[in-house]
Amino acid sequence: MKIFISVLVSLLLFNSVLQAQDNQLQNQMNLAIQYYNARDFEKAAPLLLNVYKISNNSSFFKFYIESLIQLERYDEAIQQIQTDIKKQKQPRAELLINWGYVLKMQHKPEESRAKYNEAIDAVQPNKNDYLIAANAFINWQEYELAKNTYLLGEKALGQGQFDYELARAYSYTRDHKNMMEKYLDLIGSDETKLQLVESSLAGTMRLDVDDELLQSFREQTLKRIQANPEIVGYNRLLIWFFLQESKFQAALRQSIALDKRTGKEQDLIFQLGMMAMNNKKFDDAINAFDYLIGKGKENPVYAQALMFKIHTSYQRYTTETPGEKIEGEKLAQQFNEVIQVLGPNPAYTNLITEYAHLLAFHLDKSAEATALINKTLETRQLRGEDWGSLKTELADIYVYSDDPWEATLVYSQVIDALKTTALGDEVKLKKAKLGYYLGNFSWAKAQLDVLKASTSKLTANDAMELSLLIGNNLNLDTTAIPLTMFARADLLYFQNKNNEAMIVLDGLAKTYPYHTLVDDILFRKAKIELEHKNYAIAADHLQKIIDGFSFDLLGDDATFMLAELYYNHLNQKEKAKELYKSVLTSFPGSVFTEESREKYRELRAIYPDKETEPIKEDLFMKGEKI
Repeated sequence: MKIFISVLVSLLLFNSVLQAQDNQLQNQMNLAIQYYNARDFEKAAPLLLNVYKISNNSSFFKFYIESLIQLERYDEAIQQIQTDIKKQKQPRAELLINWGYVLKMQHKPEESRAKYNEAIDAVQPNKNDYLIAANAFINWQEYELAKNTYLLGEKALGQGQFDYELARAYSYTRDHKNMMEKYLDLIGSDETKLQLVESSLAGTMRLDVDDELLQSFREQTLKRIQANPEIVGYNRLLIWFFLQESKFQAALRQSIALDKRTGKEQDLIFQLGMMAMNNKKFDDAINAFDYLIGKGKENPVYAQALMFKIHTSYQRYTTETPGEKIEGEKLAQQFNEVIQVLGPNPAYTNLITEYAHLLAFHLDKSAEATALINKTLETRQLRGEDWGSLKTELADIYVYSDDPWEATLVYSQVIDALKTTALGDEVKLKKAKLGYYLGNFSWAKAQLDVLKASTSKLTANDAMELSLLIGNNLNLDTTAIPLTMFARADLLYFQNKNNEAMIVLDGLAKTYPYHTLVDDILFRKAKIELEHKNYAIAADHLQKIIDGFSFDLLGDDATFMLAELYYNHLNQKEKAKELYKSVLTSFPGSVFTEESREKYRELRAIYPDKETEPIKEDLFMKGEKI
């Protein structure tokens, strides 16, 4: 027992010493990297060398040599490299490459070249050594030499040994034709590498502003398909290329042709349909889902295809033809047929919600919609958010039907059941809005002020905006008539009665032309005109807000919305670029900042800025350049 305790104590002490050494090494590593990143090479160099000696990690040695180069202590760098070489029976190519780079930085090109050649000669004829040597060249951005190292390895070890590495090297040297050939070779020999190739190509194409590379790559892939039709990976890569160009129709045509050969592409076609739907290419999405439905009920994605086809049709209707009753009736019939096929499955509850919304808000059949929801609630075993979504839609229909008391009751039921969820907060917002619609402004504002702390960013932003609207306009007049009229217009807009809402807004603007609600009136009008596809009129309303009220609450909303109008509908992308830039410079805290930055970067590549003075970095979130 005494011996056992003695051994145990010794092990614990030994482990404590090792732990202390590990902590010390970690602290030195962190400090070395901190100094290196701050370009304080004088302090970084000795720490990096010490960490390298303890860990034997070649990356720290590279950083150490780089620090000495920055300090122009070339002889010291070479001396340390020579010291390491002497410790080895045969010099590692990696160390000789470091030596060659130091000579290059000393402006000794011939000596540098000789040392590089010595390094290549030192590479042992195995794949790992070629990879290490080429990687060392890449670390010093000697991409041509890295490529040549891979080619030598390929010559020594056989074709196909370095296809991926050579493709990356060709990418570094911007030899995109050979890069693509190597990626295609890789897929030809191992189709499981397709996803890796797609990921690598996506990174290369992000730098291709004019899509020239995309066209070239697609043509090379087509040639491979013609030469090797049995390699399915080439077909899948071509489909991927079409999707990068948002050419969903071409991608679907190719996918269907491939499915007829393999019979296993239903997941690919389903994903294609989902992508088309999310990009608002509704016809292409429906065609994809139709093909899957046509494969029969034994198809594993049959039910999903059926569900998303009707969902896509609903999105197309509400986006493109919301006022056309004949099309709405056809869609309602399709909903009814699909729901009968799918049966009373809780997974498809969202279809009931959309069907009910179509009936009430677009076909003015609120009684039929109410009956549909109540029947569903009675016949299906629903819990949680499925139940809550249906009850919320039911309450919305009561609001549409001008039955606010029943709506309040149902909203309250959902809140009581789901008070700690995001849906619960969303319904609290709906209930507060109902109070606002009815003119109970003080009560509504009190509820909205609580919701400003919601965990749902969207709910919190909406609550804040409506609270500010009420607070800014409630006490400005002896009466609340203007705000009451505006709330009435908002209710009509919610009820999908846009023409009636526009009449109220016009009357309000005429009666109170100098009221602080003027910019809000313009913004509501712009949204209505957008839904009616009157893009020029909507743009005019938004421009008036920017010209006269950009300092107010809706300044960033109007600027971003007008930018989106110019970008998506009016084909004036240079104007859109300036407006996205305005969001960044004038409204740095806006919720539209990130999206505006992405669009601005995209358009700036096509329409470069004329001014030479750089934009101040502190205007942007996270200190990023735009």
